[in-house]
Amino acid sequence: MDPTVRLLRDLVAINSVNPTLVPGAPGEAAAADAIAAAMRRLSLDVSIELVAPGRPNVVGVLEGRVKGRSLMFCGHTDTVGVAGMSDPFTPVERDGRLYGRGAQDMKGGLAAMISAAGALADRGLPSGRIVVAVVVDEEHSSIGADALVKRWTADAAVVTEPTELAIAVGHKGFAWVEVAVEGKAAHGSRPAEGQDAILRMGRVLAQLEALDAEVQRRPPHALVGTGSLHASLISGGRELSSYPDRATLQLERRTLPGEPETTALTEVEQILSALRAQDSTFRATARHMFSRPAYEISPEHDLPRQLAAAVAGLPRRSAAREGGITGASFWTDAAVLAHAGIPSVLFGPGGAGLHSTEEYVTVSDVILCRDSLVELARRL
Repeated sequence: MDPTVRLLRDLVAINSVNPTLVPGAPGEAAAADAIAAAMRRLSLDVSIELVAPGRPNVVGVLEGRVKGRSLMFCGHTDTVGVAGMSDPFTPVERDGRLYGRGAQDMKGGLAAMISAAGALADRGLPSGRIVVAVVVDEEHSSIGADALVKRWTADAAVVTEPTELAIAVGHKGFAWVEVAVEGKAAHGSRPAEGQDAILRMGRVLAQLEALDAEVQRRPPHALVGTGSLHASLISGGRELSSYPDRATLQLERRTLPGEPETTALTEVEQILSALRAQDSTFRATARHMFSRPAYEISPEHDLPRQLAAAVAGLPRRSAAREGGITGASFWTDAAVLAHAGIPSVLFGPGGAGLHSTEEYVTVSDVILCRDSLVELARRL
């Protein structure tokens, strides 16, 4: 078995579900231990850096014989939950696909980048430095990437998120906003005394639905499409026989390169202001919960150009998409790296089933990703 595929299988077999997403989940510690051991076997200098209790980043470094440019490979160990999956941590390979939670998102990319560093170590790195950064918590709020950039930097980075072996030079951002609508509690038989916060939240929802339609009618970004929003979580009421005195909504707005992180809160506050103007008894507030910016790098930057040349130079090419320029609809740690001054792109293997009950990665893509990263390092 190819050592890269063996590493991939070992990683998929480890439960590294993000404990912030799924309370009680084990987190990334066991995966970090396995990765640190693999890096040491490949002759990398390894640092284990605790970000939160039981949640370590792992950084492996390969130094060249002389100083030169530094290249970072970056990926995350955490996965989303496994509800509805029958056997999520038993890797199964069939028809060229390896199945299991995290196979595509993103243990395939991790196996490729770690193995690429090992191949470079075997050959001897003539100059420069390779930094292999494996971080926690990308699936929630990226505390791992935030911690990473406080201690490490590079001249360029490849984040090995799944891209079907295309080169993603941009991706969307997101913002989370909470809306609280106030009502007035009363016995259900006394409507004159009560104000229904849940029904009043319906006014907000109607306006948000209209806003989402309007946002998606706007001219799309060339690489990542349009923005969007959705109502994620809603709660309210205390009992069946009472008017609810409060209703709470948490929503997500996906943002485009060039849109400020304050976009979502501004849009929601404008809606609430208009509703107050229509009804003096309408009471509601909005607050920013969390956000991450969109990201974009020029396709003409040296990094995507050199990576495209690296992919084109490989002898085993199976699809025209390989090495093409694209954008990603999802958010990634590339934005954290870039905002810390590290130009970054996304490049990783294909597959299907991200966050679903059947996830797989295309095994041949993992090998092609590894070989492309080796060639990129040689060129840079």
